[in-house]
Amino acid sequence: MSDTPQEPTIQEMFNLSGKVALITGACGWLVQSMCRALAEAGAGVVCADIPAAREKAQEVAKSLPVVGNARHYVTELDYMDAKSIDNCMADAVKQAGKVDILVNSGYERVTSDWRTVSGEQFTRQLQNATGVFLLSRAMRQHVVDRKGKGSIINIGSMYGIVGSYPDAYSDVPMCSPVAYHCLKGGILSMSRHMAVYWVGDGIRVNVLSPGPFPAPNVSPKMVERLSSKSPMKRMGKPHELKGALVFLASDASSYVTGANIVVDGGWMAW
Repeated sequence: MSDTPQEPTIQEMFNLSGKVALITGACGWLVQSMCRALAEAGAGVVCADIPAAREKAQEVAKSLPVVGNARHYVTELDYMDAKSIDNCMADAVKQAGKVDILVNSGYERVTSDWRTVSGEQFTRQLQNATGVFLLSRAMRQHVVDRKGKGSIINIGSMYGIVGSYPDAYSDVPMCSPVAYHCLKGGILSMSRHMAVYWVGDGIRVNVLSPGPFPAPNVSPKMVERLSSKSPMKRMGKPHELKGALVFLASDASSYVTGANIVVDGGWMAW
């Protein structure tokens, strides 16, 4: 008889049954698909968004599939308000009983490019990173207090790694804000820091960085330009982030921390 411990099956490793995930920016174009991914894998999902989007967040929560005994919830979060951050974690725990997975996805946008962005706008954009840190720290404390384990997934961007092509954004109503690049690059660096400092507390911290996933209402001209620069010659579809997200949220990535998974259609390969 073998003394080798029985290894978990792939189904067991990706199964999120019994877990609770708090995901911010839940009403977003890509984030709704992320919410579905976590729910489909068996997790209870706490959909967090700004107070003005509460009704929409409730619609998102109601639309999520239910696996087993999972339940879905709604809470509010404003990354610009430290009190809101504390209240968000406390409310999520009060409703769901615990939080095992935190996905930091939401952020307050700044659309001004390098020509017009003010110092105040730039600084405010970077304040999103402060909010991500404070919510992550609250998550870490919650996990430590209950002597559990946790996975934090911060949503980055390919633009936290590389610059954008100026010609792709020329003469279109959507820019590639320099403050956004700075924010996403900072989140990547901060995540690595948190990963090595918190690993002993049972917390894994990773980044999921999408490539080009434009919403349906963006300029077709910009989409065409970006597609021409992608090895796959097309833009990403929201569901193409689901596998990577569940991997990072689940025991399938139990030996992964401080990593950045880029889902970009090969953009980084150029």
